[in-house]
Amino acid sequence: MTHALAEPLLVEPDWIAEHLDDRTVRVVEVDVNRTAYEQGHVPGAVLWNAYTDLRHADYSPVDTAELGQLLSRSGVTAETTVVVYGYAAHLGFWLLESFGHEHVRLLDGPREQWPTAGYGWNVEVPVPAASPYTPAVAGSRLGWSRDAVEALVGASDHVILDVRSQAEYDGDRFWPSGAPEETGRAGHVPGSVHVPIELLRSEDGRFKEPDELRRILGEHGITPDRRIVTYCTIGNRAGQAWFAMSHLLDYPDVDVYYGSWAEWGMRADTPVARGTST
Repeated sequence: MTHALAEPLLVEPDWIAEHLDDRTVRVVEVDVNRTAYEQGHVPGAVLWNAYTDLRHADYSPVDTAELGQLLSRSGVTAETTVVVYGYAAHLGFWLLESFGHEHVRLLDGPREQWPTAGYGWNVEVPVPAASPYTPAVAGSRLGWSRDAVEALVGASDHVILDVRSQAEYDGDRFWPSGAPEETGRAGHVPGSVHVPIELLRSEDGRFKEPDELRRILGEHGITPDRRIVTYCTIGNRAGQAWFAMSHLLDYPDVDVYYGSWAEWGMRADTPVARGTST
């Protein structure tokens, strides 16, 4: 069988539409709940819920074995091209690449690109046949662990990059939505550099041009000669920053702290700083 693709990482709705009947392609919507998906999704797309599929009940992230099981349930094999879209698409893209999945494509920007391009949503929920899955990279890991990030606090050879909002970084909010319940300690990893992800985005929700991205990051000391670990709340905004630096700017050493603040702030033994950095 000839595989479907020698294509760029970023795809458009037309590309997805052309491959809806291609058995070597699986479309995945990644979001933080089922609401948008149940109202309508790309025909044949499966849903990965960032909280129930990609994290445990205590907000700790899944491991490689659990991600492999999710891929199997989604009907994905090592040869399948997975196209991710939706609110948390970049988290899905980063997870797949970290897992060693070779064929991953991304619809960057809002999910509304699909109807805007003239295509209709579908409400039927597919039930793919389970498939065997073996990761392409033996011993693959899903980003940096909490212990590894904590060991970086105060180190000068790495940058810990926080891409959350100002209110989250300062400690005024734990969740980006500002949920009122007390769920953990708000603040940021001590010594982390703050660059809100919105600075890297244009009004249409897509990334800014590479030269502009490079200028903004450089002004904050985020340069390609440094090792960078980025985090947010659950990993999606961190995945966006990782994608921009790794795939649009070719920064050589960027990774994600997958646990992010949902893990860090839920613990009582992690160091937490509050207030705006100087």
